[in-house]
Amino acid sequence: MPGIAELARRIDTLDRELSACSRCGMCQAVCPLYAQTGNEGDVARGKLTLLEGLKDELFNNPDGVMDRLNRCLLCGSCEAACSCEVKVLEIFLKARAILEEFKGLSLAKKIILRHILSKPGVFDKAVKTAGRYQNLFIKNAGGHQNTSCARLLSPIPSIRHFTPISDQPFHDRYPSMNTSPGKSGLKAAFFPGCLLDKVYPQVAHAVVKVLDHHGVGIFLPQGQGCCGIPAISSGDMDTFTRLMNHNSSLFEEEDVDYLVTACATCTFTIKKVWPMMCDASSENRETIHRLSEKTMDISEFLVSVIGVTPCEQVLETKERVTYHDPCHLKKSLGVEKAPRVLIRANPFCRLTEMEAPDSCCGMGGGFSLFHYGMSSDIGEKKRDAILATESTTVATGCPACMMQIADVLSKHNDPVAVKHVIELYADTISD
Repeated sequence: MPGIAELARRIDTLDRELSACSRCGMCQAVCPLYAQTGNEGDVARGKLTLLEGLKDELFNNPDGVMDRLNRCLLCGSCEAACSCEVKVLEIFLKARAILEEFKGLSLAKKIILRHILSKPGVFDKAVKTAGRYQNLFIKNAGGHQNTSCARLLSPIPSIRHFTPISDQPFHDRYPSMNTSPGKSGLKAAFFPGCLLDKVYPQVAHAVVKVLDHHGVGIFLPQGQGCCGIPAISSGDMDTFTRLMNHNSSLFEEEDVDYLVTACATCTFTIKKVWPMMCDASSENRETIHRLSEKTMDISEFLVSVIGVTPCEQVLETKERVTYHDPCHLKKSLGVEKAPRVLIRANPFCRLTEMEAPDSCCGMGGGFSLFHYGMSSDIGEKKRDAILATESTTVATGCPACMMQIADVLSKHNDPVAVKHVIELYADTISD
């Protein structure tokens, strides 16, 4: 744990970044949480005002400050709309780290983050064990989303519908891979991330299928861990740094042209958060920055690099598809057109835009765990927008968004499938 002097230095650095905020209120107009609560403390400028007094509050009420900071989806809507270009997400993440280092992690967080998540092998075994016994506590919820819900008297909240852990994680079939470039002449490292590996392996398989079809060599190093976003979002800088260094070392072993992911949050973390939170003295600093520059979302890679284009004519079909923009993909990375091109590259899909496709679905990672009521309320607005299009499928580019949208649709038994855009594009390729 850093000393008081080091914490004070970090707070002073935050103070300089906070001074850029003019308190104009633009963040208020776009914050999905504020739209639900109307509470000024839930909007970015309210939190930034609170952080200006962090030195005093650190000693007087650290728990209160952390509670306020945690009431945030980390969606980046405020930062994307900020005319002063305040680095809101960076400030919030660094503030959470400062507070947790001062307070110390709770016992539950220490067990989950430092003894399980930070150790990829242990994490894999823990999730596999949970998957083996999950049917004792859950049952199929029916419907079109392949979700489950809690059995009677289960410790799992009965109101939530969720996608269960896969019987076979992606890494069981593909523990590693290192193929040569084909017709494209390119080689890409592939980072599946936790949710694709353990919950949506079919999406990861679709990525492999598509890359192989386009003659892209694939480097998939064995033993990958979490990208680290759950840890840094919880203020655990130690676990985040350990995972960042672990993964970056694995990918440094092979010379690749790109690093691709099919998870908007993993892409954002590797491309933006890793270099943002990487200390100047970090042993892997140069590697982390090189990987950051090579990292692309799979849809952007296929459209911008490989050259995938829409079909000129849509065939007669019953599959009307609408698209939800993941916050980290559009607002943080500016990727908006490419996922829609992939949908339109499937001649059996007719893209119908929903109202406000880039409005947050309400997931927010840990936010959904600790503030499920507010998360669901935000999700209900997304459901209304989806249903208004009369689509049979809603596609997105983020597995966390898939989980949230599947939850709200499943609870109403809505006849709408939830898919990743890469699945729709992979359907156009013969096995």
